[in-house]
Amino acid sequence: MHINTEEKPYICEVCGRTFAFNSYLQSHMQEHAMDKPYSCEVCGISFAMDSQLESHVRSHTGEKPYSCEVCGSAFSRTSTLKRHIQIHTGEKPYSCEVCSISFSRKSYLKTHMRTHTGERPYSCDVCGLSFSLSFILKRHMLIHTGEKPYYCEVCDSSFARNSQLKIHMRTHTGEKPNCCGVCNAAFIKTSALKEHMRTHTGEKPYFCEVCNTSFALNANLKRHMTTHTGERPFSCKVCDKSFAKKSNLTRHILTHTGEKPHSCEVCGAAFSRNAPLKIHMQMHTAPLDPQ
Repeated sequence: MHINTEEKPYICEVCGRTFAFNSYLQSHMQEHAMDKPYSCEVCGISFAMDSQLESHVRSHTGEKPYSCEVCGSAFSRTSTLKRHIQIHTGEKPYSCEVCSISFSRKSYLKTHMRTHTGERPYSCDVCGLSFSLSFILKRHMLIHTGEKPYYCEVCDSSFARNSQLKIHMRTHTGEKPNCCGVCNAAFIKTSALKEHMRTHTGEKPYFCEVCNTSFALNANLKRHMTTHTGERPFSCKVCDKSFAKKSNLTRHILTHTGEKPHSCEVCGAAFSRNAPLKIHMQMHTAPLDPQ
């Protein structure tokens, strides 16, 4: 994994040098060992000044003597408190020279500048894709590792992202926060709402390159393409017949199982398909012949 050398969050308290990894910082600290007479009794790190050791010891004791007068939050260092205060003051001293957006931290500005420069310093060693932020690379790597660390406590389904888990949980809670402003239909996903809106707008952005027929959904276009390619990707495991549509395969399977899931609510007659049921229902709804 390629790491941008500009982002170095680990700072040497002796000489001010910064490092991308804590392990690099620890190795560097050994260089100061000879001129650091003040050593931490807990972890052995040495410091050149007594005040540096005092500040470091708080990482072990949890002591936070510097408090925010606005909200009461406490911090172990004055530098951290000063940075926190900017949340209340709204101070953003670091401005972008391109679009004038300002930031409270210099590191935020550096990250933002990549939107203008197009710089993507974090590269995937597997497929070569590059990203502007390290956390996006980490999330991308899950595609290659297959890792899904976020588990649903209801059905044990697992997901690569926490956001995916949150959306999945709506299938259990019934929550549908994405509402149509035209007909009030509600959906679990924003993508489903976007697709639904095309029923109102008539938009059909997916075009067939063969016959120029357009579709509202990409799935419908893919299904349509089988009429040109002759592809039948859905095969019956019983008789090896294949079908262009999954729905046709599902209907065909009933010829093997004998299942008749469509029942008449009046007389109980059952059918394997919905179409014969509709024809049958006309027997019950048709007016009686006059005597």
